[in-house]
Amino acid sequence: MEVKEVLKQVQAGEISVEDAEQFFRRQPFEEMGYAKLDTHRKIRSGFAEVIFCSGKADEHLLQIFGRLYAQDQEVFGTRASQAQYEMIQKQYPQTIYDPVSRIIKIEKEGKTRQGKVAVCTAGTADIPVAEEAAQTAEYFGTQIERVYDVGVSGIHRLLSNLDTIQQANCVVAVAGMEGALASVLGGLVDKPVIAVPTSVGYGASMNGLSALLTMINSCANGIAVVNIDNGYGAGYLAAQINRLAVAAV
Repeated sequence: MEVKEVLKQVQAGEISVEDAEQFFRRQPFEEMGYAKLDTHRKIRSGFAEVIFCSGKADEHLLQIFGRLYAQDQEVFGTRASQAQYEMIQKQYPQTIYDPVSRIIKIEKEGKTRQGKVAVCTAGTADIPVAEEAAQTAEYFGTQIERVYDVGVSGIHRLLSNLDTIQQANCVVAVAGMEGALASVLGGLVDKPVIAVPTSVGYGASMNGLSALLTMINSCANGIAVVNIDNGYGAGYLAAQINRLAVAAV
């Protein structure tokens, strides 16, 4: 339950002041022994805690998923495997899984999305990381415009979509190989660009290090860089920027 919901229920006489007081007195995390769930994160930051699924024991993942779902009636996890999804889906049939982005979630129906963030990829092979970014931002209430396969090897593809990209409050540039897409976009838009290097490539791409260094060393202004393959981090940051833009209107 969210803070506003508690206050509205008190105002409507649906719960007592004493019950509301108990809600606010809860400690800011839930102790599970193997995990400490940050139950106040949404109150502090506006975004609820997300599960990083990879490497978690099945029992731990299932219990964490259930606790977070019970708190907000929705839950979001990244880097989930097909096997983890099948395990969770048995207990929570409404669970959705995307094998491309490896995102697992239960989302409230009728959620509104505001503003606009453009998520762009250099190539089709970058889409898994881009989808992690796009679906993260969507989960946190952002409208997404996907512009895929517009890398610099065919710059006309990017330029033909430029009007759409320039209308966004923030641009996410996802690229492997040499990672040049972020620099090109940085020189074409007047909004923040979040560069996401991917491990797509071979040889001297060094599993994304080459793209990372290119993006960090970009001469274009207004570019921020997240870690290699960190679509979630890019989507989260893009959602924050978009919220600021929407609030400023």
